[in-house]
Amino acid sequence: MNCPCGTARPEDACCGPVLAGRPAPTAEALMRSRYTAYVRGDTAHLAASWHPSTRPRRLRPEPGSVWTGLEIVDTSGGSLFDDEGVVEFRAHRTDGVLQERSRFIRHEGRWVYVDGEVGPR
Repeated sequence: MNCPCGTARPEDACCGPVLAGRPAPTAEALMRSRYTAYVRGDTAHLAASWHPSTRPRRLRPEPGSVWTGLEIVDTSGGSLFDDEGVVEFRAHRTDGVLQERSRFIRHEGRWVYVDGEVGPR
């Protein structure tokens, strides 16, 4: 079965290792794993991949939201050689589209989500 993040690769060769605890190699890979976590309702991964200074105390899946696809719009930085990165994406749901420009940083050697600006630029 292909990974929900849209790469057309099997989940065990895509987001699966990151969801299991392996560090994401890039900010985009972490973004994709976070999308897959939303699809799966994996709040533990969402919390673990969120910077401690901006992480909500409690994460709850949105009831009734069914995620139907991820589209990466743009990336900046976030590679193996960077300490910061930005990933702009559109996450499609049955009730609409979430567009966000997300900021990521390396924290204790791992990519983490910091915050995002919602809406088109």
